[in-house]
Amino acid sequence: MPQARVHRIPAASPDDMQGLNRLIGDGVIDPAGIVAILGKTEGNGCVNDFTRAFAVSALKASLRRHLPETAVERIVYVMSGGTEGGLAPHWLVLERSAYDQGLRPALAIGAHHTAELPASALGRTAQAEMVRQGVLAAMAEAGLDDPADVHFVQVKVPLLTAERIAAATGEVRTRDTLKSMGLSRGAAALGVALALGELAPDQVTDQAIGADPALWSGRASSSAGVELANHEILVLGMSQHWSGPLVVDHAVMADQLDIEPVRDTLVRLGLPVRAQLAPSERHRVVALLAKAEAGTSGRLRGRRHTMLDDSDISATRHARAFVGGVLAGLIGHAELFVSGGAEHQGPDGGGPVAIIAERT
Repeated sequence: MPQARVHRIPAASPDDMQGLNRLIGDGVIDPAGIVAILGKTEGNGCVNDFTRAFAVSALKASLRRHLPETAVERIVYVMSGGTEGGLAPHWLVLERSAYDQGLRPALAIGAHHTAELPASALGRTAQAEMVRQGVLAAMAEAGLDDPADVHFVQVKVPLLTAERIAAATGEVRTRDTLKSMGLSRGAAALGVALALGELAPDQVTDQAIGADPALWSGRASSSAGVELANHEILVLGMSQHWSGPLVVDHAVMADQLDIEPVRDTLVRLGLPVRAQLAPSERHRVVALLAKAEAGTSGRLRGRRHTMLDDSDISATRHARAFVGGVLAGLIGHAELFVSGGAEHQGPDGGGPVAIIAERT
């Protein structure tokens, strides 16, 4: 019976492999069991953020010392650029182990790589369908038969560059490369919603993608990057077919200040918190993953904000810093995987949050 293991490793730079190499050398991590590596890197999180590709290149180079090329390429790499505010760069290494502790249900993990996405399909229903099928494949790999057992789906999605637009064989949805990130994230999120039964197929149309904030998934997180042309999908859930000390649960923030659902999730995980987690309890939160979004109204609880009006700094960067600070105030540290751009990921201005914790 498999067991999921999650290792959170601080990163001094996008190519800092010292922590990963040390844990592999000490036998704490078995490279053959790595299913996915998520990373927060200190780039701008926009189209030209090459810290993501730099990090993936460094990770693969390090793992090639232990694994054949086919195994290195089978791993899902999700780099989320942008550590604005106090967010701390780090890696999350998710490993599948054969060790059976007998504690179940437990955290289950599944991964899938889709085929490359044609540039003309980005931001359209064809992309949503590709992701829907990929999520179902990842669920099957994890042995998650019931969508209700899935708590979070992390998808790394492609974006459009000037070169990809020029090479497209069909008409692209947008010629704005920055806007392509949001359309790609949104289409992927709606694909997750279809896979999990959160939306009906007839609700997801080309016209709705990127335009109808009433359509969303409460368990989808998608992050765009220039470093890939396909989708890399990671599914997290709870399964009786997995054992071990780790559990996962999720919440949906209604807006950027909505910490009560996150607090409720911590309580369900056996971590009672009134203001901030006590230092003695913080180690039990192995990972927190969240989406951050400025929302489309330009207001937060009736008060005007300027995140959407800043021509110097993308709203996604403001949102990451803001939500990262809000959640760090609850957890007690800022080594959190907060990703900006929550199109169709949670309600307008809000976003899903997943917490992986050690059980009591």
